Amino acid sequence: MTGKERILTALKVEQPDRVPLYIHGINEAPIIGIGRHLTDGLPQSTQFHEMNDAEKMKLVDTLFLIHENFGVDGFTSFEIGHEIEIDEKHVQDDWGIVYRRSPHGLPVAKGHPVKVKQDLDQFQAPEPKQEHLLLLELARDRFGGKKALFWLMRGAFVRSWRLMGMENLMIQLYTDPEFVQRVAALVTDYSLKQLDMLANAGLDVLVVEDDIANTHAPLISPDHFKQHIHPFNRQLVDRAHDLGLKVVRHSDGNLWSLLDLLVATGYDGLNPLEPQAGMTLKKVKQHWGDKICLLGNIDCMELLPDGTTEQVEAAVQEAIEDAGAGGGYILCSSNSLHPAVNPENCIAMFEATKKYGAYSVGQKELPRGKPRGINEG
Repeated sequence: MTGKERILTALKVEQPDRVPLYIHGINEAPIIGIGRHLTDGLPQSTQFHEMNDAEKMKLVDTLFLIHENFGVDGFTSFEIGHEIEIDEKHVQDDWGIVYRRSPHGLPVAKGHPVKVKQDLDQFQAPEPKQEHLLLLELARDRFGGKKALFWLMRGAFVRSWRLMGMENLMIQLYTDPEFVQRVAALVTDYSLKQLDMLANAGLDVLVVEDDIANTHAPLISPDHFKQHIHPFNRQLVDRAHDLGLKVVRHSDGNLWSLLDLLVATGYDGLNPLEPQAGMTLKKVKQHWGDKICLLGNIDCMELLPDGTTEQVEAAVQEAIEDAGAGGGYILCSSNSLHPAVNPENCIAMFEATKKYGAYSVGQKELPRGKPRGINEG
């Protein structure tokens, strides 16, 4: 099977030739750290905005090399070129949202242009642009249909709170829910337009990236979620399916109280199954593993930064044993490969997936062993 075939088979909750391997997201530092095993001449800086054009292209090429050399089955793309620099610490996107750069990962939204209804009345939403799809187009041309192409699209909750501010959104849910609905409709309209462009560009899998929970519970009540967020994300799911795409729902945190609704929505996959939030892989597999593909759960908070390669291998083996039987599991980390992960542990995760993830013809269960946990010798 090609990587694309492997991913799409798993997303149908069917069994491919082996458990697919995927990188949901990866920052510059681990690209460089892993890339040192594959190529020379890598950038000295670990901040993309500090690199010159040649260094940026070298970084992208190295990311492609990582997927090719370690047999990663799917490639993640996202918008690029939609931000302008305000100063060395801040950027502004084409929605007018201001972000503060962070050395620890993605920039953090700090300036919110739509705080009250009057702002919305005067607000002009941007139109999606083909040039912002450059990374997807480069990956499509590089991999030639052999790897599944994923796209990270912010959902209604994240796009709305970035426009409005998180605290303000929470207040408006109670004081002016109609305002919240208008903002959600605005951002969803943009996403639907972009979705058509993505399908035409060769996309295989849409990731509705809409973090809605912390490690204890959802950030808003289930009723508010059902009324003000879910209907808009449902439009993305339905439209993507109409276009022949698969759809993965991404949210950090404890999703147990929302899982029935998410599964019923028709998502093909659920990611990233954060272990620190109680998203125990074996338990989720037992409850919903016949209805939705599971992606993730390899701990990126403690194990990948601070564990040993042997412990990473054991965790991969355990995850495959817990969720791989019969298909419907794609192995990846419990969130992005961020600047604190150990590149050697990332490589150990890649290699262990191929070591333990192969299915035999007619096999419905994978071989079992006794893995060692992070605290074991």
